[in-house]
Amino acid sequence: MADARRTLFRLARHNSFRIGFVVVLLLAVAALAAPWITADLPTAMRLRLRFRPPSLVSPFGTDLFGRDILSRVLYGGRLSLWIGFATAVISSVAGAFIGVISAQYRRIDGMLMRIMDGLMAFPAILLAIGVSAALGPQTGSVIAALSIAYIPRTARVVRASALVIRELDFVDAARVAGVTDLRLMLRHILPNCMGPLLVQFSFTFAYAILAESALSFIGVGPPPPAPSWGNIIAEGRDYTIEAWWIMLFPGIAISLAALGMNLLGDGLRDLLDPRLKMDG
Repeated sequence: MADARRTLFRLARHNSFRIGFVVVLLLAVAALAAPWITADLPTAMRLRLRFRPPSLVSPFGTDLFGRDILSRVLYGGRLSLWIGFATAVISSVAGAFIGVISAQYRRIDGMLMRIMDGLMAFPAILLAIGVSAALGPQTGSVIAALSIAYIPRTARVVRASALVIRELDFVDAARVAGVTDLRLMLRHILPNCMGPLLVQFSFTFAYAILAESALSFIGVGPPPPAPSWGNIIAEGRDYTIEAWWIMLFPGIAISLAALGMNLLGDGLRDLLDPRLKMDG
C-alpha cells in the first residue's frame, strides 16, 4: 500500500504525466457528456444551414449537410477513443501472451518471433489497410486490423522484459519449489513485465487513434454516417478552402488525444524504467 501511494505521488508530481492525464480525461469526459454539452444530434441534417462558419449558434460551424461540427466532434470522440482503447487492450493482452510464452519456451521462441518479424516487416498502417480492406469497412474490422498491426511490437517489448526476469533468483526459487509453468508465468514473470507493458499500451492507444483517422481518410475506416474524427476530416477534404472548419476541429481533437497519450506514456516510462527514473 505504501509503495502504491508513493508511485501515485510520483506520478502526480511528473509534469508530462499530469498534463497528459488532464488532456485525455477532458477529451473522454467531453465525449461521454456530449448529450449534455450540445442538443444537436451528430447525424441531424439541416441543408438550409450548410457550410455555416463558426458562430455563437454553432461554435464549430456546420458541414455540407448542415450537421453541427461540435456535435460530430464530441460524438466522434466516443468512437475514435473507443477504437484506440480497444486496439490497445487487444494488442496488449495478445502481445503479452505471445511475449511471455516465447520467453518461457525457448523451443518455440524462434518460430513465434519470426512470425512477429514478418508482420513487423510491413509498416503498421499498410498492414492495417490490407486487413481492413479485406474484412470490410466497419468498426470491428478497424479494431481487428489495428490490433494485428500492433501486436508484434507489444510482444517484442514483453519478451525482452520476460527474458531478463526469468533468469532472476526469485524465479529460479519458484521453479525449484515446483511451481508450474503457468503459475510461474502468471504470478512471477508477467506482473514484473507490467511497467513496459503499460508504457506500450499508452503509445499504442495514441498510434491507433492516428491510424484510425488515416484509415477513415482513405475510406476503409468506420463507415459513414457514424461520426469519427477521421470520418469528419475525410468528409471535409473537398472543402478545405471554403469550409476549413470541417477539418480543423477534428484535427485538433486528434492532435490533443495523441499528445495526451504520448505525455502519459512518457511519464510512465520515466517512472517505471529503472534506467530513466526521475521525479519529473
